[in-house]
Amino acid sequence: MTTPATLELFREDAQQRECTARLLRIDARGLLLDRTVFYPQGGGQAGDAGVLELEDGRLVVIADTRKGEAGEILHLPAGDQALDGLRPDAIVRARIDWSRRFAHMRFHTATHLLCALVPHPVDGCSITAGYARLDFHMTEALDKDALTAGLARLVAEAHPVSHSWITDAELDANPGLVRSMSVQPPRLGTGGSGRVRLLKIDGVDLQPCGGTHVANTAEIGNVIVTKIEKKSAKTRRVVLGFAQSCEA
Repeated sequence: MTTPATLELFREDAQQRECTARLLRIDARGLLLDRTVFYPQGGGQAGDAGVLELEDGRLVVIADTRKGEAGEILHLPAGDQALDGLRPDAIVRARIDWSRRFAHMRFHTATHLLCALVPHPVDGCSITAGYARLDFHMTEALDKDALTAGLARLVAEAHPVSHSWITDAELDANPGLVRSMSVQPPRLGTGGSGRVRLLKIDGVDLQPCGGTHVANTAEIGNVIVTKIEKKSAKTRRVVLGFAQSCEA
């Protein structure tokens, strides 16, 4: 019998912070639920952390979330926890660490703004709760102050952020939508019958992306370029952070 894929609630609603789920499996790979709000590491974005609340009130701390096989999402418990008593079919309440997730959402949306400001292919990406970085395939120099000013302008303009779905065939017919050189857009489905999630920032950016984002660029807050590095002859790395005044 094939284990069913986990229903990915975060794909349609990144604002959902918790859900009720059924435990399908518990083993050394992690805890597998039938549905989840936890985003698994992928596309450069770090996995979610949080807790699973059991019916008796006990909490299982989840340190990270990763992808498994055949659409599985594995919730990795923090070490030194007593997991005895957990059995398949148990009902749990899955709650993400919202402050961590919201930082991911703000940074991830900010990287899309950065893509609009730097019209070159991306060959590397990392999004965490503390910083985000994009590696651009280019030789030209970049100006840190000019990029920070550009980000501030796009944030202040309060552009709506939304998503839609297209088919594999539609993506293949529009290769210009793909900005990343190192990571292929996630295709949900197999055998050419899949679909691809498009992230749209009105008037600013449109590209395939399976990550989590804020609903409006104004929610990003005071993001700044903290560093620009020449990583190779054809790679420029831009690192983003939040200004201290924004986090106070």
